[in-house]
Amino acid sequence: MLVTFTCKAYADITMFGDVALGMLRMMGHSETVPGAILAEDVPAALDRLKRADETAKAAAPHDASESRGDDSDEPPVSLAHRALPLIELLTAAARQKVDVMWK
Repeated sequence: MLVTFTCKAYADITMFGDVALGMLRMMGHSETVPGAILAEDVPAALDRLKRADETAKAAAPHDASESRGDDSDEPPVSLAHRALPLIELLTAAARQKVDVMWK
């Protein structure tokens, strides 16, 4: 499943479903797809997502390859990298006071 976040202030952001649902939980919303955040609620959702991102950064292991338990040469994608596009979308939506929707 793919989830696409949209608003009138920023380009659409598409994420894998499991990642998007995790971001929604971090923002304090249900995992209901489709869904929306009203413009007046966007700053609070943005703040929750940023705090969750900071918490994840602080709790991240120093050597991620040991914590994954596999032999892959690919480094894991951090929450900070996954959340950045959505944080930018929410920031633009808060600045222009527009609703955010996902489907």
